[in-house]
Amino acid sequence: MNREGLWNPGSGRVDALKRWAPVLLAAAAILALGLGGEGLREWGRFEREGVAGGELWRLVTGHLVHLSWGHLWMNLIALLLMAALFDDSMEARDWVLAGVLGAAAIDLGLMLAHADLGWYVGLSGVLHGLMVVGGFGLIRSASPIGYILLAGLLCKLVWEQVSGPLPFSESTTGGPVLTEAHLYGTLGGVGAEVVKLVVRRLKP
Repeated sequence: MNREGLWNPGSGRVDALKRWAPVLLAAAAILALGLGGEGLREWGRFEREGVAGGELWRLVTGHLVHLSWGHLWMNLIALLLMAALFDDSMEARDWVLAGVLGAAAIDLGLMLAHADLGWYVGLSGVLHGLMVVGGFGLIRSASPIGYILLAGLLCKLVWEQVSGPLPFSESTTGGPVLTEAHLYGTLGGVGAEVVKLVVRRLKP
């Protein structure tokens, strides 16, 4: 048997680590900022005036800091569960693309359409965009779970835009829930899917 035919258990672990790298880096950043307490939360949260004044890091860190430890753990656990669910349908570049476009869509929406917003924190909007990309990935791999996830996501968005935050969500996070961020993050995920579609069509 040649070398290529030998089973190499280490290669599978390396590939998995590569796929999980963006998720693990994001989780580490979230925990590090959470350990910084209120000081880092105020430094990192999205603030319209701060961004307009040149504090551009808030466009990134605003999605990594949280209202409370309850809010942080809820989003972090959701991120890790999604990483496990989408392990075979999302590559590292998919996580990066969906995360970047989801965050950018939220930032743009908050800057343009929410002049009265003082500040915003949390990963939930970005998670909605990741759900879009992961759901379509499952569909492409012939998994019916993808259809269920996307249908559930659509129902959730409609509920939030018509009736406001889901029951108990504000008590869990420890503060008000900005449902528009979920919508913007979802649109960012749709944008990521469009980019992926264009790239696939351009490939020879």
